[in-house]
Amino acid sequence: MTLPDYHFISAPLWLVTALHLLTLTLHLAAMSCLLGGTLIALWAGVRKQWPAPDAAGFARVLPAATAATVSLGVAPLLFLQLVYPRQIYAATIVSGWFWLAVIGAVIMAYYALYRTSFQAHRTGQVSLGLLALAALGLLYTSLVYSSVFALAEQPDVLRALYAKDQSGWVWNPAVGAYGLRWLHMVLGALTVGGFFVSVLGRKSPAMAATGRAALVGGMAAAAAVGFLYLVSLDTYLDTYLGPYMRTPAMPVLVVALALALAALHLHSRKRLALAGLCLFLSVFGMVYLRHVLRLVRLRGSFDLAAWRIAPQWSPFLLFLVCFILMLVVLVWMARLFFRPEPEVETQRKHQP
Repeated sequence: MTLPDYHFISAPLWLVTALHLLTLTLHLAAMSCLLGGTLIALWAGVRKQWPAPDAAGFARVLPAATAATVSLGVAPLLFLQLVYPRQIYAATIVSGWFWLAVIGAVIMAYYALYRTSFQAHRTGQVSLGLLALAALGLLYTSLVYSSVFALAEQPDVLRALYAKDQSGWVWNPAVGAYGLRWLHMVLGALTVGGFFVSVLGRKSPAMAATGRAALVGGMAAAAAVGFLYLVSLDTYLDTYLGPYMRTPAMPVLVVALALALAALHLHSRKRLALAGLCLFLSVFGMVYLRHVLRLVRLRGSFDLAAWRIAPQWSPFLLFLVCFILMLVVLVWMARLFFRPEPEVETQRKHQP
């Protein structure tokens, strides 16, 4: 009996790549609002910068942001496993227990944010301990993802680690390969989270000021760390800087930085919709840069052109329909969530 061959991609590679980049950008945008917003709210709470009603109102948003982040994170992970199944599978096996612990970390963070939201609704106060617990869960999740996905781009390291230890308790030892990248991601989350806070708190001077500070400071710090990471490509990552600079990555980097600065300028002019669009496109550019770096690092051990393309349009169309419906539902739920409550009528007609 001949077993079926599953070693193919069920859609043209350009379409899979485009959808992967788009869905990952949507996930990172939601994740940045969640992680950055949680860290900013925790910082503001420790420094007592926000009035209690403002802090309680913002706490109500965080569980919804968690749901959006998790929902939008499914598609990019599936696309990643579709194109890089062996690399991702091997990396998650080597660090298996750390990978599985992400489930508990996300549940813990989700529970802590829901508990914070309920407590804020009942008492008008926000629990800093619960916010800190949620922040730890989110930071752990992001660090594990950075570690495992970086390990998937190091086949030689993967083989050596698995030959030495099959317990699943192996953490990626090449911290230099992902440490700065993870820090850049966290600072980017603070940037987007600052924009998120400033938009939601635009009627609150304290929240708007905190959001602006996080937006400006996070963007400056992320740019500095991003430059250090770029330079480190020839330090911790063997000799990838030269090949990387010969790809379209450098022009895209310039455009992404220009879009980030444009978002900052538009935000200062109170043109929030355009600022948000520029910030989203800047994140998309960063996602593309990361995609190109993955291809550069896998040269010699993996070739995208080796994939056999065998389109299966019916399941792919089903995915597209479900994905678009999910986006529509998310937008509809967000509009319901942020819709102002109707005013209570205070005068009634007297009965004769």
